[in-house]
Amino acid sequence: MEESGYESVLCVKPDVHVYRIPPRATNRGYRAAEWQLDQPSWSGRLRITAKGQMAYIKLEDRTSGELFAQAPVDQFPGTAVESVTDSSRYFVIRIEDGNGRRAFIGIGFGDRGDAFDFNVALQDHFKWVKQQCEFAKQAQNPDQSPKLDLGFKEGQTIKLNIANMKKKEGAAGNPRARPASTGGLSLLPPPPGGRTSTLIPPPGEQLSVGGSLVQPAVAPTSGGASVPWPQPKPATAATADIWGDFTKSTGSTSSQTQPGWVQF
Repeated sequence: MEESGYESVLCVKPDVHVYRIPPRATNRGYRAAEWQLDQPSWSGRLRITAKGQMAYIKLEDRTSGELFAQAPVDQFPGTAVESVTDSSRYFVIRIEDGNGRRAFIGIGFGDRGDAFDFNVALQDHFKWVKQQCEFAKQAQNPDQSPKLDLGFKEGQTIKLNIANMKKKEGAAGNPRARPASTGGLSLLPPPPGGRTSTLIPPPGEQLSVGGSLVQPAVAPTSGGASVPWPQPKPATAATADIWGDFTKSTGSTSSQTQPGWVQF
C-alpha cells in the first residue's frame, strides 16, 4: 500500500516520563522495577501519529512542542514497542534519529488510563492496516475471492416437512358431528316404503284427491297431542262482495265451483 501524503494524530497524552534502561542480558522481558522510577531522565508530552501504514511515537516538549525523540512503529506488538512484565503503565520503545542510529528507552505514565489509551491506539491502527491490505489483495485478484454458490448440484434434493399440513387436511376431512338439538321441533324421517309425499295444505284450505275433499292434516305437538289446523272463518258480506266476481265463471262452463277448490 502506498503511503498517504497526510499525517493523522491517533493519541495525545500530556504527561509521560522517559527512563534509561539497563541492557537486557537474557531473553526474559523487561522489568520496570529495575529502572530508577523516581528519577526520570526526561518528562514531556507524547503523541502518536500515523502516515500510511507506519505509526510514530513522538516525545515532545509540553510548551514549545520541540521533538525530543521519535520511535517509528511498523507493527504492534513487535520489537518497536514492548510491554514490561511487572506493570501495565510502562513500556520499552525503540527510538531512531533518522541517521540509522537506534536506542531503547523506557517510558511510563502516571495514570493507568493513559497507558491503556496508548496501547489501544496502536492496536486500532494496525488492525486498520491489516484490513486495508486484505481489501487491496481482493481488488487485485477478484477471481480468487470465495463465491457463494446457492444453486442445486446434480442429484441434490431438498426435503420438506409437511407433517403439519397433513394434520390440517385430516382435520378438515373429518368434521365433527353436530350434536342433536334438544330444543325446538325435530325433523321426522320419511315413512318406510313410501315414495309419494303427502301434501299438507296451508291453514284453512282443503286438498282434493281423486275428486274428494280431504280434511287438513293435524299438526303434532311436542307433547304428543294432536292439534288441528285452524279452520277458516266464514266470509262476511263485505268479503263476499269483494271476491264475488271470482266465484263466477267467465267462460261457457258452469258457474259451479270445480271440485277440489274451496269457495271463499
